[in-house]
Amino acid sequence: MAIIKTQDLTYIYGEGTPFRKVAVDNVDLEIEQGEMVGIIGHTGSGKSTLIQHFNGLMKPTKGEVYIDGEKLWDDKAKLRPVRFKVGLVFQYPEYQLFEETCYKDIAFGPKNMGLDNKEIDKRIKETARMVGLTPDLLDKSPFELSGGQKRRVAIAGVMAMEPKVLILDEPASGLDPKGREQILGLIKEYHQEKKNTVLIVSHSMEDIAKNVSKILVMNKAKLYCYDDTVKVFHRAAELEEMGLAVPQITRVFNRLKSMGIKIDDDVYTTKYAKELLLKMLKGK
Repeated sequence: MAIIKTQDLTYIYGEGTPFRKVAVDNVDLEIEQGEMVGIIGHTGSGKSTLIQHFNGLMKPTKGEVYIDGEKLWDDKAKLRPVRFKVGLVFQYPEYQLFEETCYKDIAFGPKNMGLDNKEIDKRIKETARMVGLTPDLLDKSPFELSGGQKRRVAIAGVMAMEPKVLILDEPASGLDPKGREQILGLIKEYHQEKKNTVLIVSHSMEDIAKNVSKILVMNKAKLYCYDDTVKVFHRAAELEEMGLAVPQITRVFNRLKSMGIKIDDDVYTTKYAKELLLKMLKGK
């Protein structure tokens, strides 16, 4: 059964006004439990509006959203517990930190779930370990930490709620290359350990290519495609036509193919490119 399902999902800003804009247009989608999904699309394609429907921050103008088999807006009384199943980490989440200590900040979500102190403490310590926060940092003010550490605290606060679906909007935005690698690596490890569903919104095709098994492409408010990573990047020319840059290594190998070099596979990560080149050189 799909953990996220939408039927004819449509959202319109400014309905009935001269500023009417269709942000999400008749999206039918099913995302299975345990998937690691990248969400891509040009600015204004509907990515952010779409993901905000998945935990009820936005109500569809038309259509339905199902989370773990439950219709999200079927009963307002059930909306709150269903929302706990979907954790949403906004871009630059460190700006939302507000507590005196990192421990209290991470505890905020679990407390709102009504958990007892023993369970909250367990989740805080486990989540801190998963995002690479040492125990001594938990007693510090989040405002004493580096930018990368603050982001880890903010992400840990959502992870501690143990959502069935974790959605991250540009989780590596603004970080240096080392920081990007670390944050995305931690998210991938979290997914492998928890076996839950993770959705990552990103403008970086390299980040998407290296970390997800499936890609959802939004284009002009519509779902353009949702497929395995290799199949999506196989449509490189189509992606570029809609203003999306495929990974640089993909462009290099597509150019080599156009020059007559026989390369059977689609290449979208530098790791695979290296393996393929070594194999080709060895064969010659």
